[in-house]
Amino acid sequence: MTRLLIIQPDASDPLGPLGDWLTDAGAELDVRLPPKDDLPDDLDAYRGVVCLGGGMAAEDDVKHPWLADVRRLLAKAAIRKRPTLGICLGAQLLAVATGGRVEVGRDGPEVGPHLVAKKDAAWTDPLFAELPLMQDVLQFHNDAITRLPPGAELLASAPRYLHQAFRFNRCVYGVQFHIETTPAIVESWAADEPEMAEFARPGSLEHDALTAVHADIEETWRPFAQRFVRLAAGELEPAADSQRSLPLA
Repeated sequence: MTRLLIIQPDASDPLGPLGDWLTDAGAELDVRLPPKDDLPDDLDAYRGVVCLGGGMAAEDDVKHPWLADVRRLLAKAAIRKRPTLGICLGAQLLAVATGGRVEVGRDGPEVGPHLVAKKDAAWTDPLFAELPLMQDVLQFHNDAITRLPPGAELLASAPRYLHQAFRFNRCVYGVQFHIETTPAIVESWAADEPEMAEFARPGSLEHDALTAVHADIEETWRPFAQRFVRLAAGELEPAADSQRSLPLA
């Protein structure tokens, strides 16, 4: 079994169907929900890391001091080129941990079903190459990655916020959007954050619309999750070294 560390920063954003996709591909999942669950000191027992989303900001250490430990662990994964996937807040934590910048989005929240588009580097990437040009995703975030880590490759973009997906150090990935949600999870977020939900397109958060988009998300992102497990297992070659890569100090 390919053992993966799953960091879940917020009880409101569980693994959802992504957990099934990973286990169906042969992964064994060790889910940690800080601060209730301690994080491991190192990654020796794991072949890869997944960090999920949450309602806090990536550097909100005053309210959530354990976020610093998450960033340190993600930095270790990046330095050691341990296959890693950060999702929404997870991507923001990863970006900060490796030298990028996250700020409150200048154009307001990005909420609901959206499309993101592949960039040039994605066409030769082991995880992104087989994705369609335009991918269905679910957005629900206030903050945005405004500067990628030095040497990172942009893999997907969108009109409102440019940095939708990136790769760092050959096998470390961040995606600003969600692929792990269910209609019920998104409906609960919308109920808890009505002011954010108002930024969604009219009707896009209704149950039937969410059911339809999640079927499309599964069709696109289940194979992506399977490729991530293969990457962590050593069955899939990481991306080629970027000519712009810079070593981490």
